[in-house]
Amino acid sequence: MDSAGRVSGRVAIVTGAAQGIGAQYATALAAEGASVVVADVLDGQSVVAAITASGGAALYVKTDVTSADSVTKMVEEAVKRFGRVDILVNNAALFGNLSLKPFEQIGSDEWDRLMAVNVRGSFECVKAVAPVMRKNKYGKIVNIASGTVFKGTPMMLHYVTSKGAIVAMTRALSRELGDDGIRINTLAPGLVMSASVLNNPAWKEAIVHNNTVSRAIKREATPQDMSGTLIYLCSVDSDFVTGQVVVVDGGSVTH
Repeated sequence: MDSAGRVSGRVAIVTGAAQGIGAQYATALAAEGASVVVADVLDGQSVVAAITASGGAALYVKTDVTSADSVTKMVEEAVKRFGRVDILVNNAALFGNLSLKPFEQIGSDEWDRLMAVNVRGSFECVKAVAPVMRKNKYGKIVNIASGTVFKGTPMMLHYVTSKGAIVAMTRALSRELGDDGIRINTLAPGLVMSASVLNNPAWKEAIVHNNTVSRAIKREATPQDMSGTLIYLCSVDSDFVTGQVVVVDGGSVTH
């Protein structure tokens, strides 16, 4: 752990942190001095091991963000181990494994499942962690949306709608949490070449190429490209910033 890091001494929960961008968020926070709870339905022990091997402190808690009981336990385990929670990164979401399809072909069950994870999951996590942050009169919450919200991207209506809800949720919650010193903002990545995206046949060739050439900075995005903005939103540098959306996509969206 870096004692001079930008989030040194803070305790962070990152949901969906067992792999991909979530693992990068967790690793970046640990590198900047935070103790990190890796929360995921998947096994996050390898991420914990990597953080620990680098001198950081981390804990894996198996978490289903659609379950209020599971999320409550996640927060309790974090407090039991580290004594507090200062940062929540609501990263858990369904995306990388989705197939692109016209909205008429999206089944009601698929719609409801995606909304449960992508929208209600963030709601459950904020609700569970808010009492702990209010007690300390300080907290940083980063919700994860998507640049697709500002493009109206077709063929994934349920996903785009869910991320639009995250933007609205963040704006409304900033009004309810501000008096308690809790800042809540949205990080909206563009298409990031995470492991799940790279392994999904839907995200190949023309689609990726067209996305890349729409950017001012014309290259593919990596999980590491998100880290700097995430750390800013979790650090004291952004203490007067709340209710905002920061798009990190190489300038495809000029929001």
